[in-house]
Amino acid sequence: MDPVVIPILVAALVVVFLVAATVRIVPQARRYNIERFGRYRRTLQPGLNFVLPVADRVNTKLDVREQVYSSDPKPVITEDNLVVNIDTVLYYQITDPRAAAYEVADYLQAIDQLTVTTLRNVIGSMDLEATLTSREEINARLRAVLDDATGKWGIRVNRVEIKAIDPPNTIKEAMEKQMRAERDKRAAILHAEGERQAKILTAEGTKQKDILEAQGTQQAMILRADGESKAVELVFQAVHRNNADAKVLAYKYLETLPHLAQSDNNTFWVIPGELTEAIRTVTSAFGDQSTGAGPSAPAEREDAAAASDVADSDKDSVGAPEIEPNSTLALDAVAAADEAAKQAAAAVSDAKAEAEAAGETRLPGRR
Repeated sequence: MDPVVIPILVAALVVVFLVAATVRIVPQARRYNIERFGRYRRTLQPGLNFVLPVADRVNTKLDVREQVYSSDPKPVITEDNLVVNIDTVLYYQITDPRAAAYEVADYLQAIDQLTVTTLRNVIGSMDLEATLTSREEINARLRAVLDDATGKWGIRVNRVEIKAIDPPNTIKEAMEKQMRAERDKRAAILHAEGERQAKILTAEGTKQKDILEAQGTQQAMILRADGESKAVELVFQAVHRNNADAKVLAYKYLETLPHLAQSDNNTFWVIPGELTEAIRTVTSAFGDQSTGAGPSAPAEREDAAAASDVADSDKDSVGAPEIEPNSTLALDAVAAADEAAKQAAAAVSDAKAEAEAAGETRLPGRR
């Protein structure tokens, strides 16, 4: 080999080595700390950078993007002396690469230990129920303490979250029983409220039904009373318009007597004291006409007189006697009353027939 070529090759290798040692390319979101003869010199920014070969060297390479650090569950004692395991998640970002490299040896371990001590201080002043329901407050206090402590380390804590709070198994069972009891209580309350509303609605429906039925009955009675009053008024006007005398009224009175004993609910019935007067009126009204009616007229007068004597004797003895079916006197009175009613009905029918015959004979003369 030519002796001149060897020095040229050596010089070329030295130049390549010096160029490679001088040029530093830093990726985006990375920071390189440069030391010159063991002393911090500067921090290389992303892009092409030049350093002194042999004199300068890269000490640390740091990522300035936001990082996520999840710690292992740590046991923490609450105020009511219960041990709970708390797992946290930390979101942090390096803001000063020089401080992160030279102010603390291992910033992740330092942040983890600081998180544990802060949690023990915060949770130690709370009971279990407050610990389970105050996550926002715990996160805020953790962030304030960590941000203040890590500021000088060139690290900014953006967010701290409690990932899990695990109480002991016995506490979990007690909490489950309490939750089950609360659910049963709410279910019983809702069921009772439903029954109460149902009863209220049923009572209101029954009330409205009774009110409507009472209003319907009231309207029916009012309409029935109006009809009866109009009927009575028409009868009264017809009677006065035709100028009816006492004979016609006595006849109508006797005609209504059989209806008194037609009801099945009557246990006794009363013979009115006016029966004698009614029979006398009818017999006196048709006395003259009955003389020529045939051989049955004396018998009819005798029957009317007998009925009148029975009625007069009953009227003089009691006035308006009540006939009860549970005595011997009551049976005699009932028999007498039946006989009187039969005689009165016969007298009325005969008188009616004679009145119709007399009316037919008088019609030609009136014309």
